[in-house]
Amino acid sequence: MQNYFTDNPDIKFNLERLDLKALADIVEGDYSSSKEYDFAPANRDEAAQNYLDILEVVGDICAGPIFERSRQIDKEGHICENGDVTMNPLVLENLNDFKEMNLMGISLPYEYGGLNMPQTIKIAIIEMVSRADASLMTLVGLQDIAETIEDFGNDEQKAKYILPLATGEATGAMVLTEPDFGSDLQSVKTKATPPIDGDDSGVWHLNGTKRFITNGNGTTLLVLARSELGTTDGRGLSMFVCSKDKTINIDRIEEKLGIHGSPTCEMTFNNTPAYLIGKRKFGLIKYIMSLMNGARIAVAAQALGISEAAYNLAKEYAETRIQFGKPIIEIPAVYKMLSDMRLNIEAGRLLLYETGKVVDKLKVSSKNPNADRKETKYLERLAGILTPFSKYFNAEMANKTAYDGLQIMAGNGYMKDYDMERYYRDARITNIYEGTSQLQVVAAIGGILAGVLNKELDKFKELSFKSDLQPLSSSVKSMITSFDKAVETIKNQMDHEYTEFISERIVKMCLDIYISTLFLDAAIKNDRKAKLAEIWIEEAKLKIKQNSEFVISGNRNIVDNHSEIIV
Repeated sequence: MQNYFTDNPDIKFNLERLDLKALADIVEGDYSSSKEYDFAPANRDEAAQNYLDILEVVGDICAGPIFERSRQIDKEGHICENGDVTMNPLVLENLNDFKEMNLMGISLPYEYGGLNMPQTIKIAIIEMVSRADASLMTLVGLQDIAETIEDFGNDEQKAKYILPLATGEATGAMVLTEPDFGSDLQSVKTKATPPIDGDDSGVWHLNGTKRFITNGNGTTLLVLARSELGTTDGRGLSMFVCSKDKTINIDRIEEKLGIHGSPTCEMTFNNTPAYLIGKRKFGLIKYIMSLMNGARIAVAAQALGISEAAYNLAKEYAETRIQFGKPIIEIPAVYKMLSDMRLNIEAGRLLLYETGKVVDKLKVSSKNPNADRKETKYLERLAGILTPFSKYFNAEMANKTAYDGLQIMAGNGYMKDYDMERYYRDARITNIYEGTSQLQVVAAIGGILAGVLNKELDKFKELSFKSDLQPLSSSVKSMITSFDKAVETIKNQMDHEYTEFISERIVKMCLDIYISTLFLDAAIKNDRKAKLAEIWIEEAKLKIKQNSEFVISGNRNIVDNHSEIIV
């Protein structure tokens, strides 16, 4: 029987490259939790084996019942009536399968019924879930709601909300977007009214409408609302938690292009009781920013899973489809498309799993009162670049992979007889929600120009490579030099509009270089990765040269000319 973990050795390679035992040390510390919780590992060897065992179980269920239900779920969706949502029974079966395996609290602490697993293990699980059914990821993968409560809520809130989320008794939603303000969260208008003087219950009341809310029918809701009268920007927003009750009306389920198994809702709050999370005014500037790290890598993993599914279907089809007397995989134009798909999938996985390790380090460091504050701040800034990198690259890659996969299957790919058209539809949301690709560029560019990645690139420059990899290493170092000149040019110009105009080129250059360093690190351990590194770096050299020359030219007229084209 197929298993999405054992049939994809690249997942295990990436986990081993990062060192599973080292990951366990990061999240388990001194392993003292084993004295209090039966399911906590007693040492790093036991922890690493636990990770592999769980991944194999998840791989089995994803390749089996989750995938088998996916097509019917996509066709049927859910039902909204009388202000509430009736979930598709097959989706409830999926959720129950995960609940029975205790996987609804993958990365939550033991004390709340979670498994306390590293983000990288969570990434691998989300990737496999999304390969089977991308829509299910939004129900089992976005556990950042509970993590946010655990990070910033008080003891009473943690006790009330986290355990039900970790055990699967409750589901959650991030309730941010409004009808008139999509990505412009600082303009949110949903009103939060504080308790009246003398009321020490801590109960606020929410009024307003939210739209495009993934799993908006969830039972535990994190809501971004305006707590400060007279404000119009992000400084007047706070974060609240509430339970779904009769004061919340689900106005409708959106009719979407894809991920039909995930109910995306428009909802209205009618004097809904809620509790403040953390401090007033910190909702957007601190808590949402923290929440975004987890949300970005979850969507990146979703995109990676879709890509893996699309590639495998396209490859299988190309191997069996006979045209002109031979399988089409033997046609150069086709095997070039497939090889490009494979290369980019493995690049995206290297980037995403590396990002997961950084986020793990950050989460542990930020909770440790004895941690080096300078190191914690660096990890925070590094995660602030790598998480948008991961979402940007994998989401754009998923769309291209599904597009090319459909092209390889031609007319058959366009038909609902095959799953490729579903992958094509599902992929499209990944570079839209949790911040569009353009917003990921905005999120990353400041840190890039500030030199946040310089420390990582300097580490690479100091590495020694065996003789057959030295030419590739020299190429990457040359690419870094070209990139540095481009960045210096932008800084010297001090032209904000020009910087915005070419920011995506800068991000792509930085991504090409950073992924090149990851490929070379992988090449030390694996001869096949060395071949991929050679292909990736040779192509990256050409792109870096083109983009750096464009940026260094500093031609301000390009911006003006583009703005005048629009009529």
